Amino acid sequence: MHFSERRNTTRWVIISISFLIITLILWNTYTFFQIFKNEERVKMNLVAHAQKTLVSADENTDLDIPLEILNNNHSVPVMLTMYGDKIISSVNVPEKILEDKEKSLSYLNNLKRENDPIVIEYAPGKFQTLYYGNSELLNKLKYYPIALVLIIFLFSALIYNFYKSTKMATQNKLWAGMAKETAHQIGTPLSSLIGWVEILKTENIDPTISEEIQKDIERLQTITDRFSKIGSVPILETHDIISETLSAFEYLQSRFSKQVSFSYNTPKDPVLVQLNPTLYSWTIENLVKNAIDAMKGKGTLELQIEQDSQHVKINVKDSGSGIPKKQFKTVFETGFTTKKRGWGLGLSLTKRIVEEYHSGKIKVLHSEIGKGTTFQILLNKKMQ
Repeated sequence: MHFSERRNTTRWVIISISFLIITLILWNTYTFFQIFKNEERVKMNLVAHAQKTLVSADENTDLDIPLEILNNNHSVPVMLTMYGDKIISSVNVPEKILEDKEKSLSYLNNLKRENDPIVIEYAPGKFQTLYYGNSELLNKLKYYPIALVLIIFLFSALIYNFYKSTKMATQNKLWAGMAKETAHQIGTPLSSLIGWVEILKTENIDPTISEEIQKDIERLQTITDRFSKIGSVPILETHDIISETLSAFEYLQSRFSKQVSFSYNTPKDPVLVQLNPTLYSWTIENLVKNAIDAMKGKGTLELQIEQDSQHVKINVKDSGSGIPKKQFKTVFETGFTTKKRGWGLGLSLTKRIVEEYHSGKIKVLHSEIGKGTTFQILLNKKMQ
């Protein structure tokens, strides 16, 4: 317990530090962006001052420094206007934009949105307005925080998926451990029951009593075997899928109410499949019990086995309440159940046995509300 808590604490500390680092990078990037933007503002103020000096110059004005300032702007797009939006000069603006009046005005409007203009009073009552945009470097830097935010979202999704998968793996280990422990706990009284049955056989009692007890003991042995295989890789052997299916189907048929009409339609010749009989019978049992629950213990239940050159299909069809189409996949999720009492493990366990242990497929083949549902298992045939 302490180890598990310490491990969870370490995990959350690492996650918190990672988020803190990303947040600091994002904040520093934003700060750098603002500093760089302010520096460009200072540079543009110098350009505006140089422009004012150039316009108001006389024969005694030294123009070397103003001209050097104006000529050294190689990155920031600038448009100088007067009398409203009349463009009188521009720097670092594509030539094809300046050739088109509409494009020039559109570009000017974009500059207005990017930065506040600088008003130049070059003579009393006479003004020019300098509009400037962001440099190419600043524009690239502007999208960097967005990229970091996306990284944070992706990082969060990665952590969530990692945590979820870790949690699911832990739950699977827990269920497997519980199943094996259950099998172990059943084993002790089961051994005792076997001994008592042997004693009963030597006594002068009705043989049918010991026979029925023996059947229940065999049933308990099967259940114990099933639970002991959970979480382990089962051994697959070649068996006739028809005889194995009918064996499980007929066993259940004899133990349910006569209000359920059982029927089956199967090929006459054996169909060989690699499977584990103990686990496979569990899948048929889960599907049959699920169908009977859907019919509320009254209706028709049909088993169909079909085959093609490579596969065998086992269909379990009931006349129950049906399943909405949006739930065709969710019915196999662990914990999903429509019953007031139930863990929602039957179909998820069936899916695991079919797909993980037998490399097959299981799905809701067809369902109609109020008319019934057909589940289909698809397994690979053993090639001769």
